[in-house]
Amino acid sequence: MADDIIFQPLKFKNLTVKNRIFRSNISGRFDNFDGSGSYARLNWEEKFARGGVGAILSSFVSVAVRGRIMPNYAMIDADDKIPFWREVGKRVHAHDCRFILQLSHSGRQQDVPGVENQFRKPLSSTDRTETFDGFVPQAMTREDIRQTVHDFGQGARRAREAGLDGVETHSANGYLFTQFLSSGINNRKDEYGGALRNRARFLLEVVAEIRKQVGSDFHLQTKINGADYGNAVFPWEGKGNTVEDTVQICQWLEEAGVDAVHVSGGSSFPHPFNPPGGFPIDWALRTFDVMLSSGIFTLQRYLILRYRPLRPLFNWFWNHSKPDIVEGINAAAAREIKRHLTIPVLCTGGFQTASYIRKFIEEGYCDAVSIARALVANSNLVEIFASGKDLPDRPCTHCNKCLVNAIKNPLGCYELSRFDGDYDRMIQEVMSVFHPSPFDPVATQGGD
Repeated sequence: MADDIIFQPLKFKNLTVKNRIFRSNISGRFDNFDGSGSYARLNWEEKFARGGVGAILSSFVSVAVRGRIMPNYAMIDADDKIPFWREVGKRVHAHDCRFILQLSHSGRQQDVPGVENQFRKPLSSTDRTETFDGFVPQAMTREDIRQTVHDFGQGARRAREAGLDGVETHSANGYLFTQFLSSGINNRKDEYGGALRNRARFLLEVVAEIRKQVGSDFHLQTKINGADYGNAVFPWEGKGNTVEDTVQICQWLEEAGVDAVHVSGGSSFPHPFNPPGGFPIDWALRTFDVMLSSGIFTLQRYLILRYRPLRPLFNWFWNHSKPDIVEGINAAAAREIKRHLTIPVLCTGGFQTASYIRKFIEEGYCDAVSIARALVANSNLVEIFASGKDLPDRPCTHCNKCLVNAIKNPLGCYELSRFDGDYDRMIQEVMSVFHPSPFDPVATQGGD
C-alpha cells in the first residue's frame, strides 16, 4: 500500500487527504423539511468515513431555501444549521476522514420545489423554459445576483465555523452556476451574459466573496463540467461549453484562489453522460410522479415512460449520443484541464476498479477520483482495494436505480441481483441508514 498511488496522501494548499478516493456528492431525502439535519444523515455520512474514504464531498447543500432542489435536504442557509454540520464533521473526523461541504443553488433545476417555492418561479440566468422537464424560471436581477453571492459567502463562513475541512461550489450538472456559465443556456444581454468572461462573472464573484468570508487558508474547490453536452438529448439544442471553454474558466478560478477543481459533465441532472450507465424505466415510473407538477413537460415524460409503445422514443433521445464508456467517462476532459493548471484536479464518473483508478492517476488524468454509486453499493470499497482486490465481489452494476429512487425513497442500492433476489434483505440494507436511532424503545416502556 505504501507504493500504491491510491493510498498516498493528496496535499492541497490548505488540506491533506489521506488517500485518493473521495466520496462524491450523493445523498437522499434524509433530513427535515425545514432544512435542518437528521440523525439519518449523520449515520449516512459516517458509514462512508468508516469504510475508508479519504474525504467526503457532501451532497447538494443549498445556501438559500429559494435554491434547494427538493425538500428534506439539509441546508446551510442560517446560523442555526451550524451545530448540525459541526456534529457531521465530528463523526467523520473520528475516522480520519475529511468533510467538504458542497455549497449549492438549484437555479431553474428545481425538481421538487417544496411549499416555500410552490408558487414562485425558480431563479436562473435566463427566463427561458428548460427543455427537458419544462422548468419555467425567472431571470435574476442584479439585486438577486448580489444577494446570492452574499448567500454563498455566508454558507462558506458557516461551514468554517462548523469546523468542516472545506467547501465546494456546485458549478456543474445544470444547476445555477451552469446556467450562467453555459453558452447553451445563458442568453443574458448584460454583463453576466455573452462572452465567456461575462458568463463566468457570477461564479468568480462568489469565489471572491467566499475568500472574503473565510480567508485564504480554508480549502475551496469548484465542481465544474468538463463539457456541457447540452445537445445530448435533443440534437437541436445548443451544445454549450466545450472543454476548451472550461480550461479557460478553470484558469480564472485558479487565479481567483480556488484550491482544486472537480470535473464532472452534463448540462442537466440526470443527463445521458451523468451518471453513466443504464436508465431503469420501470423503477423511474414508480418514483417520477413526485415531479409531475414541477415542470410543464413532466406529464409528457411520465406518459412516455408509462406506455410501453412510447418507450423506444424515450430510449432513442436518451441514448442516441451516449458513449459506451462508463468508468472514467470524464477522464479525458479532466486530463486536458489538468494540463493547464497547477492545482489538483479531481474526477468523477463511474469509477470502481482499482487498476483503472490507479492508471488514471499515475498517467496524469487527475490527482484523485470521486465515487458515488459504487460506494452506495459497497461503502467499504477502499478497504476492498486495500485487501488487494481489483473489484468488489458484488460490484455496482451502474443500473441507476439508486438515482431514480432518490427523489422519493431512501437512497440506497436497489439492484436486486446484488442481494440474490431477496427483496426484504435489499430493503433492510436500504433502511439501515436509520439505525442507530436516538429513540430508544426500551427506555420508553412501562406505564401506570
